[in-house]
Amino acid sequence: MKHEQYLRDLLAPLGVYRWEGSFQWGELRSEGMALDQAAQELEHLQREMNLWTAQEEGLRGVLALLGRAKDEETESTDSLRQTAISLLQVGGGSFTLRAINEILQGCGFPVLVEETGTPLEVRVSFPGVVGIPGGFARIQEIVESILPCHLSVEYVFAEA
Repeated sequence: MKHEQYLRDLLAPLGVYRWEGSFQWGELRSEGMALDQAAQELEHLQREMNLWTAQEEGLRGVLALLGRAKDEETESTDSLRQTAISLLQVGGGSFTLRAINEILQGCGFPVLVEETGTPLEVRVSFPGVVGIPGGFARIQEIVESILPCHLSVEYVFAEA
């Protein structure tokens, strides 16, 4: 129901208003339209405040807070939402190799992090990718922002 009709239904039982051909009905209609616009804006804000429903500035804001701007227009809203969800899991208590790999794969990176056998050193490889993957600098930046800072990182690339 539009707000103009809601206001009319609310005031009609009082019996003091003339609706047809009066300024009162025009005033209620304009107030109702203003309330409809406010409700529409609030609905939009509510959608953008929730990560599960955000599509525009809400999603961009979360990604910016997490250090990952929406830099590629080819990424879908669902993949960006999955990236944000994965990044929010960083430091969530269980920081195992499995958790790190799940976070990185949730960000859309085809990487595999493994221990090397040397203390405080990990190996990052790119299964299924021959050579240096496209956008490697960005991938390296994000991988190293997710991995604990005390680890030494060795990158391994498959040869053709």
